Amino acid sequence: MTERAILPWSDIELPEGLSARLYDGTGPLPDGAHGGDLGDVEFYVLPYDTGSEPLKLIAKLPSLKLVQSLSAGVEKLLPLIPAGVKLANGRGLHDLSVAEHALALIHASQRDLPRWFAQQATGSWDREHTRSLADSRVLLVGHGSIGQAIERQLVAAEAVVTRVASTARPADQVHGAGELASLLPSADIVVLILPETAATKGLLGAAELAALPDDALVVNVGRGSAIDTAALTAETVAGRLRAALDVVDPEPLPADHPLWTAPGVIITPHIAGGSASFYPRAKRLAAEQLRRFAAEEEPLNIVN
Repeated sequence: MTERAILPWSDIELPEGLSARLYDGTGPLPDGAHGGDLGDVEFYVLPYDTGSEPLKLIAKLPSLKLVQSLSAGVEKLLPLIPAGVKLANGRGLHDLSVAEHALALIHASQRDLPRWFAQQATGSWDREHTRSLADSRVLLVGHGSIGQAIERQLVAAEAVVTRVASTARPADQVHGAGELASLLPSADIVVLILPETAATKGLLGAAELAALPDDALVVNVGRGSAIDTAALTAETVAGRLRAALDVVDPEPLPADHPLWTAPGVIITPHIAGGSASFYPRAKRLAAEQLRRFAAEEEPLNIVN
């Protein structure tokens, strides 16, 4: 049977008449690892979070019709997609995973968990009451599907949420990014969940960070480029602001960068979207896209 698809998992039910070869993003590209002709491959599901090597395969598939990314943000992938080839993103796959991680970062910061973990290691019992998320004023910058999932958890925690998106939507009580300057001074916590675009790069620069009140918490689970790293480092090293970051700029952050040891800073290595809940959802999306592809129906989440 002609192999018309390349998938990162072997346990996806394939539509009748369609076969696939496995490539999980590790080892050599399929043409080097398995031999054979890739000229009939029309559908390629990119392996998730395995580096840049799988992207090289796109140019080796002359019959390619559809690339399925498992990431929500595909801004760096779009230039690699040949003319006439459709690209679908992973919208919705990461919503709960990223939302959980964002809330974990916020709770860890507000309740000073790193301090208590350090005390546990030494058997200490020093006590002090901490900040809380409840009743905190949270500025949520980015209101796509992930931002909305984060908002649901913030609301459940009884935070006071102000929504911000690239374009204002007054009917939905969403402010535009142009209003940030007036919103930042009243925020206890700022949560960024943004793609990397020309408009979002450096959105929180020195002036914007300076507008935040003392002891405010800056949380980033979108793209590191949305924050001026040097400006954030200066604010946190001085102890004026705190930060909880799953993404940074550059990535990976150099081991000797002062942000690692700045007081009140928590850093995780861009792992918010890849929790256990992601993989079953990704497989269901891939199976549905394969069904639609075999039936010549419009795929979901097309971005080009």
